[in-house]
Parts: sequence; structure tokens; C-alpha cells
Amino acid sequence: MQKIILIVSFFLFGLSPVFAKKNPIIEPTTLKPSKQHRQAALITANVINRYHYVKKDLDDEFSKEILNNYIEALDSSKIFFTEKDINNFNQYETILDDAMIRGLPDPAFNIFRIFRQKVESRIDYAVSILKHPVSFSKPEEYEFRRKEVPWAKDEIELDDIWRKKVKNDMINLRLDDKTPEDVITTLTKRYQQLKSRTKKIDRNKVFEYFMNAYTTGIEPHTGFMSPRTTENFDINMRLSLEGIGAVLQEKDGYTVIKKPVPGGPAKMSGQLHSGDRIVGVGQDEKGEMVDIVGWILDDVVAKIRGPKGTTVRLQILPKKASLGGKTKIVRLVRDKIKLEEQAAKSEIMTIEQHKIGIIDLATFYRDFSGQARGEKNFRSTTRDVRKLLKELKQEKVEGIVIDLRNNGGGSLAEAIELTGLFIKKGPVVQVKNAQGSIEIDEDTDPALVYAGPMAVLINRNSASASEIFAGAIKDYKRGLIIGETTFGKGTVQTLINLDRFVPGQHEKLGSLRLTMAQFFRINGDSTQYRGVVPDISYPDTGDREDSGERSFDNAIPFKHIQPATYRILNNQPLKKLMAHHQARIKTDKGFLYLKKINATFEKIKDLKSVSLVESIRQKEWHDREQNAKKIRNDFRLSRGLALLPDNIEDDDELKEKEDELDAKAVKKIGLKEAAHILIDVIHYYPVVTALK
Repeated sequence: MQKIILIVSFFLFGLSPVFAKKNPIIEPTTLKPSKQHRQAALITANVINRYHYVKKDLDDEFSKEILNNYIEALDSSKIFFTEKDINNFNQYETILDDAMIRGLPDPAFNIFRIFRQKVESRIDYAVSILKHPVSFSKPEEYEFRRKEVPWAKDEIELDDIWRKKVKNDMINLRLDDKTPEDVITTLTKRYQQLKSRTKKIDRNKVFEYFMNAYTTGIEPHTGFMSPRTTENFDINMRLSLEGIGAVLQEKDGYTVIKKPVPGGPAKMSGQLHSGDRIVGVGQDEKGEMVDIVGWILDDVVAKIRGPKGTTVRLQILPKKASLGGKTKIVRLVRDKIKLEEQAAKSEIMTIEQHKIGIIDLATFYRDFSGQARGEKNFRSTTRDVRKLLKELKQEKVEGIVIDLRNNGGGSLAEAIELTGLFIKKGPVVQVKNAQGSIEIDEDTDPALVYAGPMAVLINRNSASASEIFAGAIKDYKRGLIIGETTFGKGTVQTLINLDRFVPGQHEKLGSLRLTMAQFFRINGDSTQYRGVVPDISYPDTGDREDSGERSFDNAIPFKHIQPATYRILNNQPLKKLMAHHQARIKTDKGFLYLKKINATFEKIKDLKSVSLVESIRQKEWHDREQNAKKIRNDFRLSRGLALLPDNIEDDDELKEKEDELDAKAVKKIGLKEAAHILIDVIHYYPVVTALK
């Protein structure tokens, strides 16, 4: 069985001629489904019904869900449609299932044409507000998290929502040191660009929105890609990995960094992190900083892409910053993904005269091209780690920590083979397909490269192949799993070109990303949804239901199947180890720092509305900044670092340098405690440290 884990969002690599095209204004009369759309809808429904891992009836109940998904895709913030519009759309709530089965997606186009009219009307109103004086002292609030609020009853109520939205947008820019003139210019341009981009959305994009309202109603990793999106995906896969190296997604009107790619400029800069929002893009050192809030992802990608050696400037609103928080400028030189930066790295940490080997693994990589060419020594995770283990053993380390934090996965074969370095042989993962058949993938190599004490460090961004490796080590009790509960991505996707179902067709239909199987650990538990729960959890990590796979609507639930046959290698005194751990971190400055930062972030994250009194917002922003700086300085002093300079916000180069120092220190917090836990095993419980 072919097992391919596909990333849904756009990779930002080389320059694509597709994105260089200027999209014309689309006439509303042309927004109708084509023959190809009807074919694609019919084929997609049939393929999903036959081959998808999840069996879900395409009936009236599902039709209601499709309608809700489609409306949310168009107006997730509930700022364009009114309650009257939604009631009008409800005429379609029990016929969209028939539309899919019969290949008649006309209702989706009817809704979109109304949406386009609404956008034009709302933007005209927003621009008109900017032409009049605005009071920033009137006591009122703007509810910006609008997913759970009811739809506006009428246009009058919507006018008030937009009045507050525009006012909030103005305050955000004023707090970011924009002059009153710049605020008006920036927002006028932002709103007009939204109107212009909406008028350029063609029928292929409308159809893609609708099809994904259907596919995401099944589960979040199944998706339809239009011919254009398919072409972009193919280009990304073929390119020599030039660009900034980041995966982006669209969320709540912002372009959000889903993941910096190991070895790429974004990751190597140390300044960009998952969850950061891009609000502006500028070319070279002096190019205009273009406001991209509200842009569709295709257009943002077009702005950020570029040839190797050129500079792009990104205006970033950090994940942990509040709405209207301070932005920062990040300069990146587009370059090839440096494969050597993806490679496993090692270091030795000495604690209380104990030497612990650390292996940092950013991804599960494999040089498939070199393997296909028959190269005997092609690069792979397992080969590199085998070499590092031998080197660390020569240095007489007493234990090994495998650091899988933020490792989003990669090659399944590497996860299996890497497990084999730490066990003699046996099952590693089970894969159940849509037909219910279960395949067990095993390590068949009896060689044991490392038999000593080990720990695996994970966090909420450890996913897919990372979860397979961590799950196997946990099930065998071969080592301790430490940190946070993992992401919970335990499904397998494949890409299906719909053109193959219509031989001789000249017009392309697009492609379908289909979930075809699910991973299960050898103990029978799935890695899906729940993820891998650590043996020893770090405190106050914010493992909430709104993180990882658990945050997705319609995520495939956790399941359990028959365990594979395997032998547990060790018995671990977890309660005793946890007691040592808790006593140690109770006064640890690093964990206290993480606890304070997490509490601050969770408080901001839970906000649903903001004051529209500028002086209050200014004070809130100032207090947050001062509090964050104090927390950060307390931590820096505990690590022997100097206090942050007062002028740090005015010196981008200095800020980048200090941020990098802090990032390295923060990474060491969890790593050092993992080493301490392993030393506890070695010192207090040596009987469990060797393979039986």
C-alpha cells in the first residue's frame, strides 16, 4: 500500500508563472457551473463513496452541513450576510446532496453571486465611514470573534457592526504608529482590494469553495483542488525548493504561518513561528509594504514568492500578540531549502557529571530521488541517526534524548526504520484501510544499534511519523515519552487526478486529496485525534481541545483495534519519576517562565471583544508589553543573560539577535528537564535501563 502524507496548504517555494497572471474582473453572468464542474462533482461523490476511509451517507442531514460549511467559507466572521439572507439560502439545505449526486452545483453559484453583491455593498459603506470624523473616546466594544454570534437581523444592524469594525481597524493601525493620513490611506486601499479580489474570483474558484464545503464535511484532510490549485501543487513538488520555506493557511481573514519548513529561510531565521500572522509584504529593502489582511491565499503566495537571492519583507503580528498588538518586520532572503539543516543533529548535555546525548530531529527525511537512482548511500533519517548514536556511544553518554518537538512528520518508512535502531525487531505500526483490512509494518532488522536508557521529547506540534515513532517506543516501554500530547494526525492521504476517470477529456477536472487509511499503534490505539500522551507531562502546556487534530471540525475520532503481538521491554516506575520531576520544576525559573507566558497567551486567546476607546486600548497594549518584558527579563537573569535594552523595539537587528538568544534558552528548558528525568532513571532505577 502506498502511504503518502500530503500537506494541505501552500508551500512558498519557487516563482510560478501561474501566479504571475493578472486576473481580470469576472462578469457576474459568467459565474455559472461548467460541464467540467458537473463532471467533477459527480466523479468526486462517487470516488468518496467508494474509496474514502469514512463512510458517511450523502443525505439531507449531510446536505445541511454542506450548506453551513459553504456559507462559513464565504463569511466566517458573519459580516456580509444577514439573517434574512441565511433564511433565503435555507431553500437549498436539503438539496445539496442531490446536487452532488447529479453533478448539479448550481445553488453554490447562486449563493456566491449574492455574496459578491454583499461584499461590494459593505466595502462601499466601509470606505464611506473613513470619509467622516470618528470618535475614539466613545465607550463601546467590538466583538471580533464572531463565529458563535447570531447573524445580523438586518442591514441596519450590519451597518453598526461595520462601523465598529472600521473603527477597530483604525485603532489597530494607530497603535502601530500609523499617522491619521496613513490610516485612512491604508484602510481605503485594504477595503478596495478586498472588493477587487472578490470580483476576480472565477467560477473555478467558486466551485472549489463548494466542493471543499462537501469534503470537509466528511473530515478535514480530504479536499478538492481545482485545475489551477492542482497545477500549483505539482509545481511545488517539482521545484528545487527555492523560496522562504513556509506552509501558509488562511484563517479569520489573516494569512497564518502553519509551519516553517526545516532548512528554509523562514525556519532558519528563528523569527517566524507557527500561528504568526502575516499582515504585510514588501519586496526588496525599499519596496512598498503592501497590506494583505483579508487577501485570499493565492494572492498572498503570489506576493511572497520570488527567485533565489531576492529579499522579501514580511510584517508579522505574532501569534501571542493581541489584536492591534505590536507588529514586527522580518527580512528573508529567498533561497533553496538547505537539506543539511533538516538533517539530524546531536550534542552532549552534562548535568551533575552525567553525560546525556541529545539528538534533534526536525523531520523524517529520505532522499527518494537518490534511492530511485540506486545510490547506495542516499541520505536518510535512520542512516544519519545511526551514525550519531555510534558517535555518542564513543563519547560514553549514559542516556539518549530524541527531541521530536515541532517535528511534523515525513517518511513513514523512516519512522519504522528509526524505531528499529532501538529494538531488535517487531511490529511498529498498524494501518487500517477503507475496506477494513489491517496491515502491520514491522522492523525486520535484528540489529540493535542502541540498547541504553532513552527518552523521547514531544510537543503539540509533533505529528504523523513523529507520533508513530513515539507511540512505538511508548508501547514497547523502550523509553520514556516526555512533554506535551502530540498533534493527533493519524490518517493517510493520497492524491487522485480526476481526469483519469474521463479518458480523452481536454478540459482538466482537478484532483481529489482522499483520506484512505488510519494509523494505529501496536497496542491497538490510534494516533488519530488523541495523539500520543506522554508518560511524564510538562505542566501548564495549554493542551486544550482547541489545539491539534482535536480543534478540527469532523475530525476522525479516536478508535481502538486488536493489538499486535509484541513484547514489553521494560517496566517504568512512572509515579516515582513524576514525583522527582514535579519537585524539581516547582521552583525552576524556566518552567515558571513558561507558565507565566502561557497564562498571558491563554488570556489573550480567550478574548472575544475589544474596547473601542483608544486610550484604554493604548493602556492595555502598554501594560501587556511591560508585563511581557518583565517576565522575559526575569527569565533572562535566571539564565545569565543581560536585561533587554530599552531601545530594542527601535533596532530590528538588535531585536532579532536578542530574540534568537531567548529562543535558544527557551528550547533548553524542556530539553534539560528531559535529561534530568533520564538521569533519575539511571541513578535511582538502573534495573529498568537495559533491554531485557
